[in-house]
Amino acid sequence: QVQLVESGGGLVQPGGSLRLSCTTSASIFDLYALGWFRQGPGKQRKLVATITAENNTNYADSVKGRFTISRDIGKNTMFLEMNSLNPEDTGVYYCNADRWQYYTGRPGEYWGPGTQVTVSS
Repeated sequence: QVQLVESGGGLVQPGGSLRLSCTTSASIFDLYALGWFRQGPGKQRKLVATITAENNTNYADSVKGRFTISRDIGKNTMFLEMNSLNPEDTGVYYCNADRWQYYTGRPGEYWGPGTQVTVSS
């Protein structure tokens, strides 16, 4: 059974920073692309950023220049460094794993339970 465990969400003021983490097994981490998707209040779940097993990255236009996705091989953990946060970044952030490296343009089949990020003064 594939497990994706997120952490790092919370409440932050506009302009602040947070770092999200997603940890999984070595077998998944080594072969699958990993990504972050978020679902804002009353909105559909949308892609934030992805990173392939070969460390190729992709970002939503709305987060380019502010968010950085990375992988730590030794810890089997993916990170999302989020800077200059604004209220539009509020939502539940989900970790996702895709065996097809997101070449299909769709999320993979495995999801974490999600972590809440709230940007508010």
